[in-house]
Amino acid sequence: MESATVALLTVVLVTATYTDLRSSRIPNSLTFTAMAIGLITHAYLTGAHGILFSLEGLGVGLGLFLLLYASGGIGAGDVKLMGAVGAIVGPYDALIAGLLAILVGGVYALGAMCFQWGVIATGRKLVCAARGTLLAGGEQWTQELRLPFRLRYGLAIVGGTLLFLAGLHPFGG
Repeated sequence: MESATVALLTVVLVTATYTDLRSSRIPNSLTFTAMAIGLITHAYLTGAHGILFSLEGLGVGLGLFLLLYASGGIGAGDVKLMGAVGAIVGPYDALIAGLLAILVGGVYALGAMCFQWGVIATGRKLVCAARGTLLAGGEQWTQELRLPFRLRYGLAIVGGTLLFLAGLHPFGG
């Protein structure tokens, strides 16, 4: 990946981290600007092919996190941040960074639960919630595992993207 792309992505990720920690929001001004810069840069470098490459990355980033948003698990800013990452890095890299972000998010959520309730109580809650979900439907899962604070999923997206940038490509490539 070119150093200019890494530099742009780093600025976007640092800004997203700051705003997410400060206000639990990732502003449209950041995400839409990053999307536009990704599109314009790829268009400038490789013309129509670059536009398609960037749009595909944007679509992969948005699509991967849209289901999480629809279920109420993350905010719209998180979805747009992943779309911006995709517009900058392209479709395949957006998929890998997004999957890593989901893994980081799972570890983050598990850590938050252990911090809130302790390891043993978290294990019990997970078992009870899974059993209740299988028997009674999805509502039991959300009731049992509801934290008294909101997770900032933008941090997981930043973490997954940084792992990707650091060279972690668990699916090849």
